[in-house]
Amino acid sequence: MVKGSKVVAVITTLLGALFAIYTSQVTSPTTSFAQTLDPEFCPASSQPGSSCSEPSDDFPETMAENGEASSLYELNYTSIDGTEESMEKYRGHVLIVVNVASKCGYTCVNYEQLTELYDKYAESEGLRILAFPCNQFMSQEPLGEKEIKEFAATYNVRYDMSSKVDVNGANTHPVYAFLKKQQGGFLGDFVKWNFTKFLVDKKGNVVKRYAPTTNPRELEKDLLTYFKEAKM
Repeated sequence: MVKGSKVVAVITTLLGALFAIYTSQVTSPTTSFAQTLDPEFCPASSQPGSSCSEPSDDFPETMAENGEASSLYELNYTSIDGTEESMEKYRGHVLIVVNVASKCGYTCVNYEQLTELYDKYAESEGLRILAFPCNQFMSQEPLGEKEIKEFAATYNVRYDMSSKVDVNGANTHPVYAFLKKQQGGFLGDFVKWNFTKFLVDKKGNVVKRYAPTTNPRELEKDLLTYFKEAKM
């Protein structure tokens, strides 16, 4: 059953990439076929043992925005409680930034494992996680901020959450404009789906970008590497 779901996910990924080329929404006519195998361009597939809803076959917006800030720490965001927060608070910490949704096939495994990583390393290594709810991918985050916070609490979320934002298009949040400028994808800088993850080191460098198909637990090896860095 698991093997079958993986086959379906691969076929969906390939069809999505081919569709993107055909419509010229995300690639130029000169894009090679190898570039279409970007693992991030993958509409969410259900996870083994997940109780979340089945995935959609929709395709996300494709416009990417460039950030103007010279440092991530110059930027701000609005928390899920409505307070203005500065990214400066993450200076000296390894940070995971992730766009989240409550109705995605990747919801359960990501929320569970992000909580697992945070509980394991927040105190001992200073790990920080910042989640940005986003409704741009098949409307898979329809909840309001209050409901999102209540939903996240069912996964014992104690890390930071933003208010709902756009991660692609004309209204891209400045934090995501900066992240995408620093770590783009093969099919373009735009975020392809829910639970794309960015890893920021203690100096504010965006050092890694992970596809939605990469579960948070798989980031642990890289986290251990960047925990060893001296603080800025």
